[in-house]
Amino acid sequence: MLATTPEFSSASVLVVGDVMLDRYWSGKAGRISPEAPVPVVQVKNIEDRVGGAANVALNIAKLGGKVTLLGVVGDDEEGRIIKQLLETGGVRCELIVVPSLRSICKLRIIARNQQLIRIDFEETPLDFDTAKLANRFAEHLASHNVAVFSDYGKGTLRQVQELIALAKKQQIKVLIDPKGLDYQNYAFADLITPNLSEFQAVMGACESEEQLLAKGRELLTRLQIPNLLITRGEAGMTLIQQNRELTISAQAKDVFDVTGAGDTVIAVVAASISVGMDWRDAMYLGNLAGGIVVGKLGTSTVSREELIRAMHGEKSAQYGIVSEEELSRILAMAKVNGEKIIMTNGCFDILHIGHITYLEQARALGDRLCVAVNADESVKKLKGNSRPINGLQERMAILSALSCVDWVVAFSEETPERLYCRLLPDVIVKGGDYLPEQVVGGDCVIQAGGEVKILPFVEGHSTTNLIEKSKLSADQ
Repeated sequence: MLATTPEFSSASVLVVGDVMLDRYWSGKAGRISPEAPVPVVQVKNIEDRVGGAANVALNIAKLGGKVTLLGVVGDDEEGRIIKQLLETGGVRCELIVVPSLRSICKLRIIARNQQLIRIDFEETPLDFDTAKLANRFAEHLASHNVAVFSDYGKGTLRQVQELIALAKKQQIKVLIDPKGLDYQNYAFADLITPNLSEFQAVMGACESEEQLLAKGRELLTRLQIPNLLITRGEAGMTLIQQNRELTISAQAKDVFDVTGAGDTVIAVVAASISVGMDWRDAMYLGNLAGGIVVGKLGTSTVSREELIRAMHGEKSAQYGIVSEEELSRILAMAKVNGEKIIMTNGCFDILHIGHITYLEQARALGDRLCVAVNADESVKKLKGNSRPINGLQERMAILSALSCVDWVVAFSEETPERLYCRLLPDVIVKGGDYLPEQVVGGDCVIQAGGEVKILPFVEGHSTTNLIEKSKLSADQ
């Protein structure tokens, strides 16, 4: 069992496949139409999200990985929206624009969090220059170590065998979310991820676990693929290899919407493999991610912080390690509820009694305490190349375990000024002999009606002293 998730910043994944726009019209359905026995939806909100291969790429970017997306769109509004959403989310887009093509768009009409109908706008199979896609794929292979093929049967991957051969020639791992009944097109990949119904459509019904494993290994042999990951809904996932298998239970507590769950699973597995994890650990994280995303409405992504919380079995997303975006939403709600928010920051490299006393005193100043923690690179800039002793996730996990701490968030800059000016807590707390006007971010908070408090450090306790003592002990 993993102790924590890896840092995904070193992941580098090339995603190729069918790109689409998922559009949601949502509102109230309070009456039946007099023209036909159908509900009338009064649309209150319109939201666009990316789907298919684009959702795979966006999930990888949201984890912090580097990702390039190859796909096909039309020269239309939907295509431009897809590109904008992806680039805003940190995805490098290499989309082939075909003027005569209509971008794929799936419109879902929703009332009371229930999907009433889906309307598809598309022209399939897609008509485009496949050689152009293959050339772009070959150009980008050298800068990635994993390739994901997201096949929705729309035609982008009709030359997938050629693309697999190019990737394998450069020893790039190939992961495929398959479609259709002819899996021979996916021969020589490293992993395919059909769901159970897709697998049985290809290999026949499985009446027992033994039969499922036997048919799985038969498919591995036929396609010369080392790994088969079958997603099984409420039964979890099964990883089948020639000499062993592993089934893990589903992690979802409440299934709200399965849309795009397969995209999230293969994205997390791909990012995990890219940073050097083995297939079993990657499957474990993919299963956690799938359990998180089905609890959300519509096509969604999963953050690293959400994976960490799920891994440690936290009951609520309202406490513990959170992303900056999550914290922004949480603090807005806390302020609406009249709660006084205290924030402080630091490296917190080796937690000691001085830290704990300081944090308890800070918490006593209000209702909630949020601790902002320097990322590893900023600690090096502040403390030298020998620091930090403990990595960011370990430092954040220890802080989040303290009863006086409500939320822990990371920041990458040398100072938390930008973070403070965005979140605007009621009180910034700083330890030491600072003057309030010297505390970075304090001017933003004060202008917004907040304040800065200075607390004295506990004498004789510091991380530097602890390190020096340990060196002395080691020398004696």
